[in-house]
Amino acid sequence: MTDTITLTGLVATNPRHIVTSEGLTITSFRLASNQRRFDRGQNAWIDGDTNWYTVTAFRQLGTHVATSLEKGQRVIVTGRVRIRDWETDEKSGTSIEIDAEAIGHDLTWGRATFTRSVIAKSTTRDDPSESSDGTAQGPTEEDASPAEESADQSGQDALAATPF
Repeated sequence: MTDTITLTGLVATNPRHIVTSEGLTITSFRLASNQRRFDRGQNAWIDGDTNWYTVTAFRQLGTHVATSLEKGQRVIVTGRVRIRDWETDEKSGTSIEIDAEAIGHDLTWGRATFTRSVIAKSTTRDDPSESSDGTAQGPTEEDASPAEESADQSGQDALAATPF
């Protein structure tokens, strides 16, 4: 059974981005998450304990994370959780790892600008609507008809404000 979790917190380390010898893109970072509560006795907000998570993003998500996130930014992460006990000669502990399915900036704390990535069509595949990993892709800029291109150029600001 797979457990899914959604977390909010701070990117605590600079994202580490690698590409394996097989071409798999992997990006990981540590996420610090703590809870705040209002203490009526002190009449102030106080921080609770900090929970630490290792977040790993693969493939296209990993590429986007590497170019979009920086240490200190507040994010929301959704993914599959794995809890592992570990032990060395001197210490032991528990690590909590998240295989990310979605990651985004937490807009409670600031603004972000979204740029949709466009995946170029492959001329060697039978179905140009599929990417190299077999997932379905939406239309690219190359797929637009002349009428759509004209509308896109004249009303780009209105399109940018439209939620999808």
